[in-house]
Amino acid sequence: MTHGVGEATRSMSGPETGTSPKIEFRPLRIGEDGTAFRTLNEEWISRYFVLEPKDRETLGDPENTILRKGGRIFIAYANGQPVGCVALIPMGDGVYELSKMAVDPEMRGRGIGRRILEYAIGQAKALGASSLFLGSNSVLKNAVHLYESVGFRHVPPEKLPEMHYARADVFMEMPLL
Repeated sequence: MTHGVGEATRSMSGPETGTSPKIEFRPLRIGEDGTAFRTLNEEWISRYFVLEPKDRETLGDPENTILRKGGRIFIAYANGQPVGCVALIPMGDGVYELSKMAVDPEMRGRGIGRRILEYAIGQAKALGASSLFLGSNSVLKNAVHLYESVGFRHVPPEKLPEMHYARADVFMEMPLL
């Protein structure tokens, strides 16, 4: 049973080093403002690539493209400010796409991306997901290394549901069962 999945606000603290802020995760709910989700993602996509039609569709209407389809969006906050995000998009049969993970550029290098990723994996398990998959790009070496470090494995693209991003040249999956 997935009692209260994504319902509670959770906090996670890293080592008290001053560089790893306290992170609070909140789900984005239907009817709430998705500006932080859009802005955080537009920043990294525009920095390294170009916004594609699928990006514009998803980021412009996360309520209908993710949430109303049974997906989840989580925003990470530090000191009340949004510093990162991630989405879990259901693809059927317990398979979810891990998508639109972003960290504010001023907050990178502090372990926030790892905490967001680990939180998303935990939420996917609580939802009863059998596996996660993602598409990334080889230019994003730190992101690819992070995915590998938590257990994602490289697979051929034909093994995964269709990706709608021209920039995707790295394809990974993680069984959860």
